[in-house]
Amino acid sequence: MKKIILIGSGAHASEIVDYIKYINTNSSKPKYKIIGIIDNSKYYYIKYGFKEKFIGDIENHKIDKKSYYVMGVGNILVRKKIIDKFIEHGAKFESIIHPTSLISSSAKVGEGCLISHNVSVGPKASIGDFCVINSRSTIGHDSTLGSNNFISPQVVLGGFSKIGDDNLLGTNSCLIPKIQIGNNNKIMAGMSLTKNIDDNETVFYRYKEKLIIRN
Repeated sequence: MKKIILIGSGAHASEIVDYIKYINTNSSKPKYKIIGIIDNSKYYYIKYGFKEKFIGDIENHKIDKKSYYVMGVGNILVRKKIIDKFIEHGAKFESIIHPTSLISSSAKVGEGCLISHNVSVGPKASIGDFCVINSRSTIGHDSTLGSNNFISPQVVLGGFSKIGDDNLLGTNSCLIPKIQIGNNNKIMAGMSLTKNIDDNETVFYRYKEKLIIRN
């Protein structure tokens, strides 16, 4: 059974705890044991009512070489800084994959990822390190994701999509097949991308129209 230290104690971390409990309950024997949670404040730890032990802050944490770390911070910029620092000091990260996800045997998933419930990852898809793939999202066949991407619930990536690093894709956004996205972009909720996106861009609706066609 792998020992886990969870980084962060907010809403994202509370979901991860639920996933780990589900994994342990639905395995022939428990796979993980959360030995502690670290955060720079106990505010959310108390708010979400964690039963797991609070073992200190992130800034002064001494890496436990016998344990695996799971990133429970959702903010892309914050998590990136923490991940880089922890790796520099020798931390090992575990990928948490919900048993209800459907991942092709030919797909690849990197280190420190979180794949939520009812996610579909198609054949030959490649997911880089420290990506979050939220519930009911679909990663199409032959798609490529870089590192530290946050894919919100119900996002759909068409086949042969290519996404760089440090991107946020909002809930219900989608890419038609073969679309490419660079690095450090924000694709807001509900957006449908039909053109490639470069780096450091935010995509959103300026005007919203509702059309009703009557016969």
